[in-house]
Amino acid sequence: QVQLVESGGGLVQPGGSLRLSCQASGGTRTGYVKSWYRQAPGKERELVASYTPNKINYADSAKGRFSISENNAGNTVYLEMNALKSEDTAVYYCKFKMTAFPYDAYWGQGTQVTVSS
Repeated sequence: QVQLVESGGGLVQPGGSLRLSCQASGGTRTGYVKSWYRQAPGKERELVASYTPNKINYADSAKGRFSISENNAGNTVYLEMNALKSEDTAVYYCKFKMTAFPYDAYWGQGTQVTVSS
């Protein structure tokens, strides 16, 4: 069982930057696709970025502005967000999904990001 705790959200002005962190405890540190999702009010949750050691994917809205990475221990995943826009305002969630059976997925509780002047 993996527990995920996000942090680093807050209020930032348009054009500003934030770095989100997702701390994992329990379970192993490898064998997961590690991702960031976000959900804006009235909208469905959407994928922002996903990470494995061999492949990184970004949503079109995140390309060129956001960067996903993990620490050497594999227990913390980061989302560096630059040039933030008002439309980036959302609750950001971390997700670990197993890459092998039983393909369980684990979610954090979310961290609020508000981009406003």
